[in-house]
Formats: sequence, structure tokens, C-alpha cells
Amino acid sequence: MIIDTHAHLDVEEFADDLPEVISRAREAGVEKIFIPAIDLKSMDTVMAVCRQFPDTCYPMIGLQPEEVRKDWREVLDAMYQRIMLSLKQKEEGTALPGETIIAIGEVGLDFYWSREYEQEQLAAFEEAVKWSVETRLPLMIHCRKAQNEMIHIMRHYEKEMPGGVFHCFTGNQREAEAFLRFDRFVLGVGGVSTFKSSHLREDLPAAVPLDRIVLETDSPYMAPVPYRGKRNESAFIVEVMRTLAASYGLDEAEFAQRTNENVRRVFGIGW
Repeated sequence: MIIDTHAHLDVEEFADDLPEVISRAREAGVEKIFIPAIDLKSMDTVMAVCRQFPDTCYPMIGLQPEEVRKDWREVLDAMYQRIMLSLKQKEEGTALPGETIIAIGEVGLDFYWSREYEQEQLAAFEEAVKWSVETRLPLMIHCRKAQNEMIHIMRHYEKEMPGGVFHCFTGNQREAEAFLRFDRFVLGVGGVSTFKSSHLREDLPAAVPLDRIVLETDSPYMAPVPYRGKRNESAFIVEVMRTLAASYGLDEAEFAQRTNENVRRVFGIGW
């Protein structure tokens, strides 16, 4: 069985055939799928998907950096209230199936296209880190062209953070080592690892122990070979698992089992 730690199954690309997408994932051996909210609207769409498939889909909530605007404080206030309500319901045993939030995410920094909201992004990300410390929920972190700024913020909370995932890792050995200095964090690796041009098949075994990797699709984006250019979906994570198992010289079943153990450790979830 495989766990997809990052898939946007609530988006329009899956509006017409989501039950079939979930069915194909299960048939492929995908046991669990973690779904991140990225803004206010997606809090509701993510929860709706997770309520519909409570034994498969699990919600995460955060403000994705590309969605940060001038109203970021108001957005975070609403998200914080939803997270705290979820934790209260979990403690009281009143949470509905599929509604227990398992992580703070997708959050982070992204200066790839613009730095227009740089200060807002920095403040919003630091607030998310504080939530993680307070709630003991792991972080699901998006970082693009902002590694130094991200690490600078995280160092202030290094001993307090419960852990998390550096989502969509596509960096080199040096970047991997910088991320893994945060010893309760792991790298989320997806379809890019299967691309012919990718160096991940060499760099990951050279620099990243197997207990520091989890698998993801980032569906509907970045489909792996042989589906590259098509809509990605959770069933395709099998191609990522096969590619990385071969890179690490491991049997596929053992690789899946060990990466699943990493998920359970980081997210504190037992099934």
C-alpha cells in the first residue's frame, strides 16, 4: 500500500470523475491521500472531498504562498478558527469522519514569479510555523526561490517544531542536506523524479536516507512518466514509487512500507 501525501483532488480538474479517480487510486494500492487547502474557498472544497471519502482522504489547511494578498491576516484568522475547532472536536470525540485536520499546509514561500507580497508571505509563513508549534500539527511546506528566507524563519523555531514535509522537492544534494538539518522533517518527492532530465534518481540516494522521504503526486500537476503532460492523479504515484525503489536498490514493497512508516511518524497517525 502507498500513501500520497499531497494531492489537490478538490480542484476543478477532478469535478467530473472524482469517484473514478479515487477508485483507480485504490486499485493501484494507494491507501491514503492527503489533501491541502490553499485559501479560504478551498477549505470548504477540501473538507467536502474528505467527508465524501473519509477512509481515504485527509484534510490539511494552510494559506499557500501564491495565494497571499493584503488580506492575509483575515484569511489566517478564519483558518486558525477552523483548525482549532477540528482539534477540539477530535479531543471531544465529536469530529465527523474525514474532518480531522492532520497538518498545517500548504504553506511556505514562493518568490518565483514576484516579490510583490514578500513581506506578507514572510509574516504568513511565520504565523503558520507558530500554529504548528502550538497545535503539534506538522507543516506541509511549499518553497520556491525562497530557500534562504524560509530557513531563516524556521531556525528560530527549530527545537519547537514537531516536524513536517518539504513538499515537491526537486533540489540538489546540497539543498537536500540544508532541509534535512531540521531533523523531524522529510522530503516529499513526486513525478519530477521520473523525468529523463531529473537528477533526483542519483542525488536522493547519495544524500537522503530512506527514513527522510515520503511520496506525493501533487495532482493534478506534474504527472510522472509515462503520463507526463496529462492530468496527474493519485494512482500514478506507483510510477514514483517504482522509480525511487530502483534508485535506492530496494524491493518495491519494502520501499513503500518504509516510506509509509515515515508518513506515520511525521504525521503522528496510526491506522
